[in-house]
Amino acid sequence: MSSENDATTGHGYIDDKNQYLQRMKRIEGQARGIAKMIDEEKYCIDILTQVSALTRALQGVATGLLDDHLKHCVLDAARLSDDAGRAKIQEATDAINRLVRS
Repeated sequence: MSSENDATTGHGYIDDKNQYLQRMKRIEGQARGIAKMIDEEKYCIDILTQVSALTRALQGVATGLLDDHLKHCVLDAARLSDDAGRAKIQEATDAINRLVRS
């Protein structure tokens, strides 16, 4: 969900957009590599090692986005009003809960 404030000021990650896109392209390549390993019937442990690396890479993107969200979106909303700040904090908490469960 994005607020009107997000639409007018940009998302917190916007300054790092190119870095995030580069990271996601590498992650996409890792996922293709894992599929190729499976297709080529590589050793299970080698595949699991690559899955673990892919998971860590995705977690790095997620925590970076969360950090940007807290530093920009949540902080900006809190400056506007207590209610907006609380809503953004709840939104971040919900996102953290989803990340922890995954």
